[in-house]
Amino acid sequence: MASDIEIARAAKMKPIQEIGDRLNIPDESLLPYGRTKAKISAEFIEGLVGRENGKLILVTAINPTPAGEGKTTTTVGLGDGLNKIGKNAMICLREPSLGPCFGMKGGAAGGGYAQVVPMEDINLHFTGDFHAITSAHNLLSALIENHIYWGNELGIDQRRVVWRRVLDMNDRALRSIVCSLGGVANGFPREGGFDITVASEIMAILCLATDLEDLQTRLGDIIVAYRRDRSPIRARDLEADGAMTVLLKEALQPNLVQTLENNPAFIHGGPFANIAHGCNSVVATQSALKLADYVVTEAGFGADLGAEKFFDIKCRKAGLSPDAVVIVATIKALKMNGGIAKEDLGTENVDAVAKGCANLGRHIENVKQFGVPAVVAINHFTADTEAEVQAVKDYCADLGVDAILATHWANGSAGTEELAVRVAELAESGAAQFAPLYEDGLSLFEKIETVAKRIYRADEVLADKSVRDQLKRWEADGFGDLPVCMAKTQYSFSTDPQLRGAPTGHSLPVREVRLSAGAGFIVAICGEIMTMPGLPRVPSANHIRLDDNGQIEGLF
Repeated sequence: MASDIEIARAAKMKPIQEIGDRLNIPDESLLPYGRTKAKISAEFIEGLVGRENGKLILVTAINPTPAGEGKTTTTVGLGDGLNKIGKNAMICLREPSLGPCFGMKGGAAGGGYAQVVPMEDINLHFTGDFHAITSAHNLLSALIENHIYWGNELGIDQRRVVWRRVLDMNDRALRSIVCSLGGVANGFPREGGFDITVASEIMAILCLATDLEDLQTRLGDIIVAYRRDRSPIRARDLEADGAMTVLLKEALQPNLVQTLENNPAFIHGGPFANIAHGCNSVVATQSALKLADYVVTEAGFGADLGAEKFFDIKCRKAGLSPDAVVIVATIKALKMNGGIAKEDLGTENVDAVAKGCANLGRHIENVKQFGVPAVVAINHFTADTEAEVQAVKDYCADLGVDAILATHWANGSAGTEELAVRVAELAESGAAQFAPLYEDGLSLFEKIETVAKRIYRADEVLADKSVRDQLKRWEADGFGDLPVCMAKTQYSFSTDPQLRGAPTGHSLPVREVRLSAGAGFIVAICGEIMTMPGLPRVPSANHIRLDDNGQIEGLF
């Protein structure tokens, strides 16, 4: 079979105006970026208010492994499958970050015959949203330094500047820096650091804001530093919120593209789920729900991270109520969770599959806690055997959940018809009784404990007195009703990335907590998770180049 990039290049894409016609979006409300991608105007989105919502379907997965799970591929395949069985469906995805594309994870536009296109554009600069976010973020950084340089009228304690810079690239050398060296003209030296752009609070704000007014309010609420008396200084105190909003004006508008089968897709926003809340924008999801009868969206990494944050942060903040959940698993990934090494995954091993199903079972149990019905999609690989697939189906049947084999990577929508039928049945059944995991009124530490014990199955949360005291200070300052965003390794229910399966008896160490006052959540940084990733020994960037015909090689 052809490679992902070869399949994408052979796609017969329709002009983006035709995709807009499918959604009854007039040409004047499309802001084209070439022939095959466009933004949707804010005026058109405002006019959707009052329309009835379609059904919302979340695609999540087991914990990721080097063997791959194919969550985005399944999201695209399911969207195509729903359209194939006669439903009016569209897809909502996150935008890929440049960091993983040039690191080791690769892109995020699906794969095989279940892709969104133009794939190369989507995985690289796309419509410039991430550049706008990076610029707005670092403009705020520059304004902080400039204010201190010109007399520090607000009384910023330079030891308590909490606003870090960002870059959309994996660069471990920038995690901790000293800035303003070089003499009086360059300001006052102090320690600082960089995060990756997808971890920026501005990324989270863009994905949670409902319109430009809400965006500017949230940007103004960002706490950038503290005075010596520990009173906060916000972005609006620096008069930064207006200019930042100007930089983000177009970035707030959702991006419309298409699948290989010419079905509509919004791709907008891209926070990582291991260090942020891991969902596409509220604007895109809410708009899609007004334009289609079924909306298929994804949340990053495994259900312990992405789905939990989708439910407890995005749905809570946006008033969304999901109707069904699809949990993606592969035979290979289940074998790895069952203790099999990557080089041995091609050999049939039903016992390892059965053992690895404990990880899948934990995610099924967790999703049920939110009151949303679920189905398992077995993302098919050619080496999977009938006995291994049957083992997963039998395991899920014992838990009262259907497991359906999906062959969308090889067969496109034809490979997801059975899955699409079952998902539509669940969504229309009225069985969903959605509720977040915890109430707003719990203390911040109790919210962290709730996620740790009910989702991760940790015995306890370990946190220094300084962390607990910080949480109490934020509660006293009026932030106690915020949800928590857990920054944790994606590879395990624990904070040990090597501890696969469904571990119990572990502790959750909370190393640091950060207040994202504009986004509206508290970030709990657990274990050794990094908000600025590093590159692997042999990064993907080493193999990416232009060929003699000017086409990109090595991206996939």
